[in-house]
Amino acid sequence: MCTNGHLMCAGCFTHVLADARLRDEIATCPNCRIEISKTSASRNLAVEKAVNELPAECQFCGKDFPRITLERHEELLCDERITNCKYSRIGCPWRGPLHEATEHEKVCAHPHRSGAEVMEALQVIDLKCEEEKRLYNCIFDLLSYEKITFNDLQIKPYRTDEFVHKLFYETSRFTAFNNQWVMKARINNSQRDPTQSSERNMTYQLILKTKTTYPLALHYLILRGPFGDMKVDAKIHKFEFTDQENESPYVHLPLADTAECNRLLAAKVINFRKPDLRSAETSIGHGAHRIAMS
Repeated sequence: MCTNGHLMCAGCFTHVLADARLRDEIATCPNCRIEISKTSASRNLAVEKAVNELPAECQFCGKDFPRITLERHEELLCDERITNCKYSRIGCPWRGPLHEATEHEKVCAHPHRSGAEVMEALQVIDLKCEEEKRLYNCIFDLLSYEKITFNDLQIKPYRTDEFVHKLFYETSRFTAFNNQWVMKARINNSQRDPTQSSERNMTYQLILKTKTTYPLALHYLILRGPFGDMKVDAKIHKFEFTDQENESPYVHLPLADTAECNRLLAAKVINFRKPDLRSAETSIGHGAHRIAMS
C-alpha cells in the first residue's frame, strides 16, 4: 500500500513501477497520485491475511475454498482437475477429469497397439530428450575449455538521445580474457512505446570494447547471480568477435514471463552473473592461462 493506505496486488505494483521506468517518470499511486516506490510502499499484513481467507472458486470443480488453500486443492486434491491418460507417452491424446481417467485407461486402445504404431509418439519424446542431452553435453564440453571466467555484473537504466527517449540498460566495463567488455539490454526489441504492450521481454548483446588482432570465439550465457533473484533459464550463445564484428547480435534474455520482466524493470539495477567460455584453438600462441569457475 502507498503512504495514504491505498492497496494494490504485488503484480500491479511492479507493473506501475515498470511503466514509470519506461516513461522516465516518477511512479505514483493509481488512486491518489502520491509518489510510490519500493521503499515507500509497505505490505498491509492485515489485508493479506483477510484476502487469504476469502473464498475463491476452483477452476475445475467450481467449489469455493479459502484462497490460501486453493492452489494446493487445484494441483493435488481436486477430482475434476484435468489430467492426461497414463498412456499419453505412447500417443494417447485423451485429456479429461481425474476421476474419469481410471475408467478411460481400462478401455484405452494404445497399450495394445504394435510397436510400429506407437513409434511416432516415441520419436517426439526422443527429440525432446536429445535436445536436453545436447544442452547437458554442451555444458560439460564447455567446462573443459582452456579459459573460463565469469563476472557478477549490474545493468543500469539509461535513455537514448532520440526525440522520443528509449530506455536501455548497460553495464560498466568489465574485464574478461584480457579485454574490456560491455553488455547492453533493451526492452521489446526497442519498441517505440513498450508501455502500450502488455507483453514485455528483454534482449541483450555483448560488446567488445578493445581492439583485437585475432578472432575471439566465445560461448556466453546469463545466470542468476549471488546478489540477485532473477528467474532466468540459462541459454548458451556463441559469437566470434573480431575487430570488424565487435558486437554480438541481440538475443532474448530467457525470463520466465512478462511479470518477471516487469519485476526487473521495477528495480533500480539488475544483478546477474555472466560466464564466458573461450575455446582453446582461438588462444594458441597468445599467452593463454586457465581461470577456474567458482
